[in-house]
Amino acid sequence: MIGKERTERAEGTERMQKAGKRGRAWAVALAAVVRKEVRQTLRDRRVMFLLIVAPLLQTVILGYAVDFDFENVPTLVVDLDRTATSRMHARRLLADHTLQRQPGGASVTTATAELRSGKAAAAIVLPPGLERDVLAERPAEVQVLLDGTDPNRAMVVASAAARYFGETAEDLLRERLARAHVPPPPVIRAEPRALYNPGLETAPFMMPGVMTMLLVITTTIVTAMGLSREREMGTLEQVLVTPIPPLVLLLGKMTPPLVIGCFDVFLVLTAGVWLFGVPVSGPPAVLAAGTLLYLVCTLGIGLLISSVSKTQQQSFLAGFLFIMPAILLSGVMTPVQAMPAWLRMVTYVNPVRYFIEVLRGNLLKGAGFADLWWRLGALGMIGVIILFVATMRLRKRMA
Repeated sequence: MIGKERTERAEGTERMQKAGKRGRAWAVALAAVVRKEVRQTLRDRRVMFLLIVAPLLQTVILGYAVDFDFENVPTLVVDLDRTATSRMHARRLLADHTLQRQPGGASVTTATAELRSGKAAAAIVLPPGLERDVLAERPAEVQVLLDGTDPNRAMVVASAAARYFGETAEDLLRERLARAHVPPPPVIRAEPRALYNPGLETAPFMMPGVMTMLLVITTTIVTAMGLSREREMGTLEQVLVTPIPPLVLLLGKMTPPLVIGCFDVFLVLTAGVWLFGVPVSGPPAVLAAGTLLYLVCTLGIGLLISSVSKTQQQSFLAGFLFIMPAILLSGVMTPVQAMPAWLRMVTYVNPVRYFIEVLRGNLLKGAGFADLWWRLGALGMIGVIILFVATMRLRKRMA
């Protein structure tokens, strides 16, 4: 009995020693692959430019270029009444500089032609008899012609015109009731209050989306093309014949771009805070965890693409075939809730969607792990599945 226990103890010790040796061997192999990838990445200036300089330049350019805060919208005023009242309303309507008056607009026909040519985005038509109808306390209609090719700008113009003439009609009604010594009716007013972006500025809303798009483009494409380039050069086959496990090889290839991606996030976030006033309201640990999990997903997708592609050109095209739908179905520009129900189901497997929600929740709302845990969990699950599939593909190729 004692001899049997000693034998089992010796076998357990031997297994532990073998596991330790295997773990040390894997650590040595991982370090060797990481050193190789770091040297190869640093030697390629084009890759370094794409990974570090390009995201910063694109952040600055897109941050200034993407702006939904419309001001000075070119507007024609077609004054068919030509009275003091019509001129007063035209002047007051343009006073807040949301609309900018353009020369021309002698008639509705010429205004329509200006809208067709793109010289103006809207036209305010003040009808003949406007002053007479106002003095006679009769209803008057003002027409607003909009260029519907740009719905966002058209909605801004329509909202500005409706708000001004609505307030004007309310003031005229109160004056009429006051002259008749009739108390004005009670009015219910809505007082909007923006909690997390008080100025309703575009930059704090768009910068998380810009950061997400830049990361998925750079990390996925560069990773996919890197492995394909090694296959074309014949160096990948030399690595595959070594006793390095596929998972260790993939982790080694992911480590340098993972570190560079984290640095890119810090660089882009610093530019967003400094140039565009993006707030950092939430715990940095949530931001770090979300970034790490997201980069695991994008780098894993790049490795998966390269494992099924034979050339760099195929990897590049396959990368963009993934990136474009991923961005469109992420909620960067339009909310996911506005999509059809069947299309919303596709977004649940899109890591870009979850990272945008993590960034906006953490940076703008100050959300923590308790608020974003299921999005972080979804990123982790997607990343593990992608790495598993990529490892199986690579193991199959080695076999």
